[in-house]
Amino acid sequence: MKQLKKYLATAAITTGLLAMGTYSTLADNITLRVGAGHPLGPTVYVDVVHDFFVPEVTRRVAEETDHTINFVEAYGGTIAGVAETLEAVQSGLLDIGAYCFCFEPAKLFLHNFPYYAPFGPQDSVQSMEIARKVYDRVPALEKIFVDDYGQMLLGLSGWDNYHLGTKETWETVDDLKDVKIGGAGPNLPWLKYVGAVPVQSTLPEGYLSLSTGVYDGWLMFPSAYYGFKFYEPAPVYTLIGFGPMAVIGLTMGVKSFNRLPEDVQKIILEVGREYEVNSGIANNARQIVGLEKLKEAGATLQAISEETRTAWAKSLANFPSEQAKEAEGRGLPGLEVMRAYIDEVEKSDAVWSYPYKVE
Repeated sequence: MKQLKKYLATAAITTGLLAMGTYSTLADNITLRVGAGHPLGPTVYVDVVHDFFVPEVTRRVAEETDHTINFVEAYGGTIAGVAETLEAVQSGLLDIGAYCFCFEPAKLFLHNFPYYAPFGPQDSVQSMEIARKVYDRVPALEKIFVDDYGQMLLGLSGWDNYHLGTKETWETVDDLKDVKIGGAGPNLPWLKYVGAVPVQSTLPEGYLSLSTGVYDGWLMFPSAYYGFKFYEPAPVYTLIGFGPMAVIGLTMGVKSFNRLPEDVQKIILEVGREYEVNSGIANNARQIVGLEKLKEAGATLQAISEETRTAWAKSLANFPSEQAKEAEGRGLPGLEVMRAYIDEVEKSDAVWSYPYKVE
């Protein structure tokens, strides 16, 4: 009879937990759903979730606690698309989600701050370290996730160095005038200097859109330009060096996190920060591989002169201030964040192509 009562009590607890969301426990087993809108393979931040975060949490929970953990992985939009992952974590459809802030221009406008000051750090590890210092200096950035969207930031990730792929070879920036070029959104203002026509798009749309003429170029980093085979419809890849952008987050629903045992919580927080470090390393490595593979695939690689790069950066001199003031108008600490970012870049050994000031 005692065993029956114990079984019934366990079943009741398990049923209650299942009703609360996707997290469940049964005999110290934990199940969590983790997902992203982009697919495994060509997308670095998703690969680092799959190759590092998931197995490392699984290993440490098994070795360091009395629990076991199982992840249900859902990438490539199987549960939520690139512009739906924040909301999927907020609603509990996913316990943990990885997504680019660039696809949440309204909800996470200020978190895209690296986009607002391009032509700075060229190294992904350094870019990630600088962004982390800004988050530490301005706690409001992390507080927004908790207060507004019911989730917590476990770790940052990002894209490797942005360059420009096009269908046709070009020699001067004048050749880009009126050329339709795709981008994530927050980076489209970079095109104003050259007079190109900006088109907002996403990675999953890129190949078809380039092939059918929706646009004739892409603001894109090497890892994805090769991984998504954009070099087939647009074989010219020009090294510009807008910079790697730490604009991706790995977040977890607060309710899901709070239901976990404390020792498991501790591991997830620690591995989340390690995910951040590993993301920078992986992006650097994948950029090198991406450039090498583009050459092997027959893409035409070229580079702009330093004079052109400086002139391009100078054309964006007011961009950081404009975006900071836009954020202030939305009730966000835009001036504090942009000043902190520029300050942290200047403290590092990174060199701006043009020294930005936020007035």
